Amino acid sequence: MFRGANAISLDAKGRLTMPSRYRDELLERCAGQLIVTIDAIDTCLCVYPLPEWEIIESKLRELPSLREETRRLQRLLIGNAVDLELDGNGRFLVPPRLRDYARLDKRAVLVGQLNKFQLWDEGAWNGLCESDLKAIKEPGGLPEELRDLIL
Repeated sequence: MFRGANAISLDAKGRLTMPSRYRDELLERCAGQLIVTIDAIDTCLCVYPLPEWEIIESKLRELPSLREETRRLQRLLIGNAVDLELDGNGRFLVPPRLRDYARLDKRAVLVGQLNKFQLWDEGAWNGLCESDLKAIKEPGGLPEELRDLIL
């Protein structure tokens, strides 16, 4: 399980170092093999351990292929997916096209999302967190079914 937000830096070549707290689990679960693709809703990237990505591909494969919505989602997610592998120093290279999509520069945030990570530009992530906190505090900002949740 991946959780937490980790401030990271991209080097001049577009490489980032996977935080050490995740490296052993990634090496054990997928031998460091990752898939990175765009997030179809937010301006960030999704980084999946290979076995988790294969589940997504299987689900996408089962969708009706004659529906335009299905083809659109497949084009976006699968068409932008890139195979990556952690190197001996725990780094991976984010391709320029994907860095451009997520507006990644030097400072980024890797956010654990249980089975995957999201990779955000640091400023965009901070702005989203502020916006989300404000929205949750507004009347109706939290769905009724979540009001009884014990945190």
